[in-house]
Amino acid sequence: MASLTASLRAHDEAARFLAGPGDFELDRADHGEEVHLASGARLEGFAGDAAGGTYFFCGDGGEERPVLYADSEGRAALVAVGLPELLRLLLAVPWWRDCTAFTAEQSGWLAAEYLADLPDLAADRGRAAAALGLDLPSEAEALARLREVAFGAGQDFVLVFTPEGEPYEPLFKGA
Repeated sequence: MASLTASLRAHDEAARFLAGPGDFELDRADHGEEVHLASGARLEGFAGDAAGGTYFFCGDGGEERPVLYADSEGRAALVAVGLPELLRLLLAVPWWRDCTAFTAEQSGWLAAEYLADLPDLAADRGRAAAALGLDLPSEAEALARLREVAFGAGQDFVLVFTPEGEPYEPLFKGA
């Protein structure tokens, strides 16, 4: 079975969608500062965004490992358990970073902003999901899962700025 990373590299349209609306690029894996997990578990940067954020696999294993996102402002959160879940989130709710209330209402406002600039968003994400062999959750399902991961298992994944020994702030506030 081919990895999702390999599939993403092989499907230009899916990679373009994830790089565009999803703001996710496999070639941006360097976080730019030394960090580690408080637990001492392995941390592997594998992708990033245009603003300097980084996606990290946590622990040992392959693409099924938990995924932590750290932005360039010193905030971090566990956002998915495995690459398939992360890609479903990015496809279903590419504006997830701004959807801090995790509600369908807030997501609808943000979606309207995206659709004003990208009227083919739904069709493009459908083709990207099909190319990667992923079923798309609804926006509400994706946001509920993000909240569950960030405030559940995510509490065990604290990112630390190594030179100062200081933990990153939570990306999301409150449960």
